Amino acid sequence: MIRVVTGVDGVLLTTARLRLRRFTEDDVPHLVELDSDPEVMRFLTGGRPTPLATVRDEQLPRLLAGYDRYPGQGRWAAEDAVDGTFLGWFALDPSDDGAAPELGYRLRRAAWGRGLATEGACALVGHAFDTPGVRRVWAQTMAVNVRSRAVLAKAGLRYVRTFHAGWPDPIAGTEHGEVEYELLRGDYQPPSGPGRR
Repeated sequence: MIRVVTGVDGVLLTTARLRLRRFTEDDVPHLVELDSDPEVMRFLTGGRPTPLATVRDEQLPRLLAGYDRYPGQGRWAAEDAVDGTFLGWFALDPSDDGAAPELGYRLRRAAWGRGLATEGACALVGHAFDTPGVRRVWAQTMAVNVRSRAVLAKAGLRYVRTFHAGWPDPIAGTEHGEVEYELLRGDYQPPSGPGRR
């Protein structure tokens, strides 16, 4: 069951196990801890952590400023719906016109292997297509990131292409390229059954 509750304490939506809410300045330690785990950052930076100053002075201010640009899009802190434990984040990063947000997610290792990435990704895809004007949801990851690719497929996105980006500081696996997935509004199939609101 997905319940959209935008505006209540900054919460965008809740699922059976997740609550997605706006980030606040108090989340700096959560983001620093998340990006300090080499396994979490493996397919992003080769395992290098994101410095505190980058999180505090660059990333978080950009996230906070983005919430009003396209309401319902942006990057959302993911919490355990029962006890409020910070689990990571999910994103619908807006395109320039808001019609093609990029799906993304990053979860703490303790949240892996429980289906939470799929649960959050499916909820955000549904939310995106419930938003007027959104025509396409897309995502990219490294070709070798098979777990992320599986989540994208379970969320309904389809493989589009493999491409090679010219990274200045390539990490292991870059030689296999990046992959792009997408789901178009006309191809979206909302979940059926009880509990969908």
